[in-house]
Amino acid sequence: MFKTTVTPKFGDLDGLRHINNNTLGDWFETGRNELFRIFTPDLKVDYEHWKLILVHNDYDYLKQIFLGHDVEIRTHLLKIGNSSFTLGQEAWQDGKLKVKGTCVLVHFDFMEQKSVPIPDDIRLQLEKHLIPVDEFGKE
Repeated sequence: MFKTTVTPKFGDLDGLRHINNNTLGDWFETGRNELFRIFTPDLKVDYEHWKLILVHNDYDYLKQIFLGHDVEIRTHLLKIGNSSFTLGQEAWQDGKLKVKGTCVLVHFDFMEQKSVPIPDDIRLQLEKHLIPVDEFGKE
C-alpha cells in the first residue's frame, strides 16, 4: 500500500462547506505518484519516457470531507493483468473512510500508441502492493 497525506485548502471547499467532489481526482492522482515511480523513477514526462495511461476511474463518496484535518490517501493494487492493472484508492479523514474509488492504468507505449506487457521486474514490485479485492474499502 502507498500512503500520501493531503492537507485540504480553503480553495478545495464548495458552497456546501465540504471538500468539492472534483478535488478527489487530483488527490487520488497525487496518491499514485509513488506507483508512477515504479514505471518512471524520475517522473520524466514525455512521449519517450512516460509509460502509463489512465483508461478508467470511478469514485464512491461515502462521507463528507472537511477543511481543518489532513486526509490520508491510500493506494492499493487490486488486480494485475498482462498490460493493465486496477488500483483501489481510499481517502481517510479522522480515522474514517470518506471516499473510495478504482482506476485502471495501462502500460502504454506513446510512440507506438499501443499497450505493452508489464515487464517481470515491474510486475514483482507491483505484486508487493496487492490486496484481496474484498479487503478494499473497509473501515
